[in-house]
Amino acid sequence: MNYVNHKGEYDHYEVTNDSTLLAWLLENVKSMSKNKVKATLQGRGIKVDGKVVTQFDYPVTRGTKIAVSKTKRNDIFKSRYVKIVYEDRYLVVVEKNVGILSMAAGHSSLNVKSVLDDYFKKSRQKCTAHVVHRLDRDTSGLMIYAKDMNTEQILEHEWHDLVYDRRYVAVVSGEMEEDGGTIANWLKDNKAYVTYSSPVDNGGKYAVTHFHTLQRTTDHSLVEFSLETGRKNQIRVHTADMGHPVCGDHKYGNGDDPLHRLCLHAYILCFTHPVTHERMEFQTLIPASFRSLFK
Repeated sequence: MNYVNHKGEYDHYEVTNDSTLLAWLLENVKSMSKNKVKATLQGRGIKVDGKVVTQFDYPVTRGTKIAVSKTKRNDIFKSRYVKIVYEDRYLVVVEKNVGILSMAAGHSSLNVKSVLDDYFKKSRQKCTAHVVHRLDRDTSGLMIYAKDMNTEQILEHEWHDLVYDRRYVAVVSGEMEEDGGTIANWLKDNKAYVTYSSPVDNGGKYAVTHFHTLQRTTDHSLVEFSLETGRKNQIRVHTADMGHPVCGDHKYGNGDDPLHRLCLHAYILCFTHPVTHERMEFQTLIPASFRSLFK
């Protein structure tokens, strides 16, 4: 993260022996208590060779440069709608809440892109957030935003090669008959922007969704979905096709709304970094409210 480094904001160290990040910090940063070291690491206040790292067991080797913030850095970013899960100089991975758009639509609508742009400005980063993929306003979960055009272009053009695991979890209406399977058909929008499906090619886009039932009661099922294609409203239309629409879906659902929200959450996102080619794997918890229906 390229903060402008005012004098004295970071203490700089060089690693002399191979270790893991937290172990090395606890051994070498004498000016901080153990809890303060952990809080600074979690609060995005540690840089390893110029890159913000929050992972406790991140390997550090001889010659690695470490910068330790003297102030906890996590006070710059606060939003009840967006949580930054990972950030480097090329991209940011966020977990978005229900009720916020991925990008602007119409006037001054609340959206993740503008929340991130505001944060970049406050933290004096010369970049803006570039939308790479979208989640509906009422879907929560993991998203990637690029910080520059080049990264955005790579992600956009090579999305299917780079993203190797993308899973959602949903509460659907009714008791799922099957433990797992695949649904595939063609999806196309009508003039009212409602997506509908067809078992034969209707000039739309072919869409493939794999599903796996995690838990069920007679009223609801907790189902994991893995997308082979990422079409607009794909899971929402496919679950409706199966006769088990996503709960709380006012567009494709059946009125079943136990949690007063669209019960769809993007909880696993794994991709090859478009620039460094590292494997990046992120997983969030299944929302507690979803789990509460299966106690």
